[in-house]
Amino acid sequence: MYTGFKIEPPFFEIGPKAYMYGERLLKLAKAADRAAAKYDVRILITPQPSDLYMLAQATENIILVAQHIDPIEVGRGQGSILAEAVKAAGARAVMLNHAEKPISLADMAKAIKRADEVGLVSIVCADSLREAEAVAKLGPNIIVAEPSELIGTGTTSDEEYVRATTSAIKSVNPDIQVLQAAGIKCGDDVYKVIRAGADATGTTSGVMRAADPEAAMEEMISAVRRAWNETH
Repeated sequence: MYTGFKIEPPFFEIGPKAYMYGERLLKLAKAADRAAAKYDVRILITPQPSDLYMLAQATENIILVAQHIDPIEVGRGQGSILAEAVKAAGARAVMLNHAEKPISLADMAKAIKRADEVGLVSIVCADSLREAEAVAKLGPNIIVAEPSELIGTGTTSDEEYVRATTSAIKSVNPDIQVLQAAGIKCGDDVYKVIRAGADATGTTSGVMRAADPEAAMEEMISAVRRAWNETH
């Protein structure tokens, strides 16, 4: 487990996936940068690789996360994403094994090791309770507990799943932080997940598909701070 820079809770991840990029994403990132300072919440944004450098140059408070890295070393690897390259572009963390970009357990272990070597915080997605426990044994910094069938549906994980997966992960390694996601669409969803014991939560469609993405983002960040203050 990489033990350098640590993302302190509470934090919130916004995953643009391939919905938003370029100048439109820059506008959202600047609003997130202001919200991070206003609410003292760490805001993670996981942009397209091509947008990392632009966002890093234009912001101070958000934490940029690479959408993926491949377990390769400097050298051959046409079409692969190199850990050193995303770090140089401004990423401070990397997300692995998202439901839309699954990788094998063996590649996951190698990619976590590569992230550790270059100083990237490793954020690994897990679907079931069993997978969360298996991923925890690999020693990432953060696990995203996210039932894949709920992604993008607007239906959130129930409180039992939130508590069970958080407890299971912490029992394997109490230093791993847990981000509970899937189906987060509004401030009330955010509030409930943080109140249930998660270190963090996040969304894609709740911001990307909102009529006013900046307003939706701020509502959710405000809810993170309110719930965290009430439980800590």
